[in-house]
Amino acid sequence: MRKLGLIAGSGGLPSEIATRCRQAGRPYFVIRLRGIADDATLGHPSEVIGLAELGKCFKALKREGCEAVCFAGVVERPDFSALKPDMRGMAALPGIIAAGRHGDDALLRRILDEFRKEGFAVEGAHEAVGAMTLPLGLLGRHAPAAPHRADIARALEVARAIGQLDVGQGAVVCDGLVLAVEAQEGTDSMLRRVADLPVAVRGEPGRMRGVLAKAPKPIQEIKVDLPTIGVATVRGAARAGLAGIVGEAGRLLVVDRESVIAAADEFGLFILGVESR
Repeated sequence: MRKLGLIAGSGGLPSEIATRCRQAGRPYFVIRLRGIADDATLGHPSEVIGLAELGKCFKALKREGCEAVCFAGVVERPDFSALKPDMRGMAALPGIIAAGRHGDDALLRRILDEFRKEGFAVEGAHEAVGAMTLPLGLLGRHAPAAPHRADIARALEVARAIGQLDVGQGAVVCDGLVLAVEAQEGTDSMLRRVADLPVAVRGEPGRMRGVLAKAPKPIQEIKVDLPTIGVATVRGAARAGLAGIVGEAGRLLVVDRESVIAAADEFGLFILGVESR
């Protein structure tokens, strides 16, 4: 079992991966990105390293005997002019910045290339530990009703379409009307926008309507940026009056699965995994 170097951003995913590695007996080491990683990873073997300190990062990973790396958590696109790279980072930064002009996917691929050049295998979060992706079928006790089927299909269609344009991963549809699409603000902010819309076009407690769909971009590097939902996603969908959440089975990460199921059951939302096309 090769040792995993976990590059940790913010959110609950890095901590869950590290904990699962520990429970499974898989050796691992965490690179906590300075000013970004949450305190939840503090209890794991780790080192704090700046976002552009590639040389320091590679040295730490090799010192710890890591053979593979996994990128997990949220990392907002940085202000490149404010970064403080080391020599290795300085050499890579012009290419990374140039790639970033072609979209997030191109940016991520260029970063992964730097790690591969150093001899590291790259694993997605869904590969590093098992049972973290959405299964096919229902997750929880609630199921979509017949009126939700059209919204499920439409929301997935829109999510995949904006992904083709490298815009985002999520879309909200209610009664056939597209209420929101996700861009740089992220899913939680998108759901807050939906919750601020008039109840005439969205659901509400006691009359839940509409669907959130999340799908990976067709051109996306899923080893780094697989769509994710967590308890905050379920709560945001409930506040927006949505009836459910849908994603592609095996291509949507579910962070803290037990709590996600409990929240969905409590709020009366369905969570559905469908086959990827």
